[in-house]
Amino acid sequence: MNKDSRDYLEMSFRSIDCFTNDGKLLPDELQSIVDIALRDGIVDANEKRVLSSIISKLTPSELTPAMQAKVAEVKKLL
Repeated sequence: MNKDSRDYLEMSFRSIDCFTNDGKLLPDELQSIVDIALRDGIVDANEKRVLSSIISKLTPSELTPAMQAKVAEVKKLL
């Protein structure tokens, strides 16, 4: 049986919740999405794609120093 991870779907839905909550993604919200990807110990291609997409949607106002540091951490996983 093919047991492909569907964590990327949960990550996508979580990111939608975060962005629609107040229109911005915060560093701890990004970390909660990363935690979903890391829970099985492997960041697969779909999870990397979702993380890249999330990062690409960040606006300049969201890129605070704390968020820039978090994004740098996430990019190491990609």
